[in-house]
Amino acid sequence: MPQTPKAPKSYSPSRRSLLRALGGTAALGALAGCGVPAAYVKAGDRAGADLSATDKRLTWANWPLYIDTDDNDETKRPTLDAFEKRTGISVDYIEEINDNDEFFGKISPALMNHQQTGRDLIVMSDWMCARFVRLGWVQRMDRAAQPNVAKYLDPQLGSPAFDPGRRYTVPWQSGITGIAYNHRKLGREIRSVSDLWASDLKGRVTLLSGLDEAFALLMQGNGVDITQWTADDFHKVCDQVRTQISRKQIRRFTGNDYTKDLVSGDVLACQAYSGDVIQLQADNPDIRFVVPEQGAELWADSLMIPDLARHKTNAEKLIDYYYDPEVAAELAAWVNYVCPVPAAQDVLAASKDKDTAALAENPLIFPDTTMRKHLAIARDITSTERVEFSKEWNAIVGL
Repeated sequence: MPQTPKAPKSYSPSRRSLLRALGGTAALGALAGCGVPAAYVKAGDRAGADLSATDKRLTWANWPLYIDTDDNDETKRPTLDAFEKRTGISVDYIEEINDNDEFFGKISPALMNHQQTGRDLIVMSDWMCARFVRLGWVQRMDRAAQPNVAKYLDPQLGSPAFDPGRRYTVPWQSGITGIAYNHRKLGREIRSVSDLWASDLKGRVTLLSGLDEAFALLMQGNGVDITQWTADDFHKVCDQVRTQISRKQIRRFTGNDYTKDLVSGDVLACQAYSGDVIQLQADNPDIRFVVPEQGAELWADSLMIPDLARHKTNAEKLIDYYYDPEVAAELAAWVNYVCPVPAAQDVLAASKDKDTAALAENPLIFPDTTMRKHLAIARDITSTERVEFSKEWNAIVGL
């Protein structure tokens, strides 16, 4: 059985707001919108000279612990090593993304000034990808050169509002934001967001601190269709959270460190990411993950090719390689997030290793039809909304 990482992959360790990352609302308004002449890049100005035919390499920026590694040598990455051997393309793989806003601030000066970033491929959360797409900071991919993506991409992830048809972004991994809880210590089941506000959970609940990570699930608890939520829906959630703070129901707001509170028992229920919970359950089967009756948010971290990237064709080849079901299955068995290639399920199911084959039946890696009916992709926050909403949410959570 492929071993899981020594620590859960950090989807969002201690997220910071863009207000803090860039130093104020003026910077936020300038960079988050697509109508600012100084920032927006027209379609005809995004491509640079592609050196892929003669320069067999690319540079790929990703999050830590977000790719398979060899059980005996963590410097080796089996799927990536196999790609290099198969294609002759050398990949400079850099684990430099620890926070969406932080990385946005790191490469935005180059992109807004029409300069190379030094990276051919980056992985960002879809809510951040939406900003890159609107600003014209990423290149449209040649889907004709990506037959695996065209054939195997999960239809439920295939056409977000910010990128219809996924022409500029391709999901790397996906996941679910739901509720995790300790069934044994709580002594009952949790089935909905409203259950978090029960008296026996007073002071033992955490919510995610990031606006983009937290709001959708809370809205779903109110019966909102998050594919078309409104400002009124957002303000209602804020009022509800303020009420729970005043009741001392919420212990604190967290980044990915909610896992420590859940494991220690300081917290009995919390907003959580599906992939983290799979990892925690390996050591504590009493921890459960719930897709609430009203629904949960399906999200993705996606691959993008920045403007002026020098090895676009090489990057497209790598993306398509990871959509080969055999490769996707090998990766899914290691990272344990929702696999964006449903065809990989049959590959895992056919494994001779019993534990590996069992992963094919885990609905947190391959959601079944019943679970999928309760999953939705939230419409992203527009640039106009973001300044106001960030200010209100950050005041609530103390950012």
